[in-house]
Amino acid sequence: MAPPGTATATADPDRVALAEIELCGELMIAASAADGERLSDDLIDEVLRVEPA
Repeated sequence: MAPPGTATATADPDRVALAEIELCGELMIAASAADGERLSDDLIDEVLRVEPA
């Protein structure tokens, strides 16, 4: 699920790209701070601000 405002067909491509870069950065920060080799699915969802279905 994309963050609010990034999933619309009329969204500005630069704005979408910046949002994606920000999310990748947040994932890298979370991964570097996490214990173990991998992030759990729940932690990834939390970092990406995915709402439970």
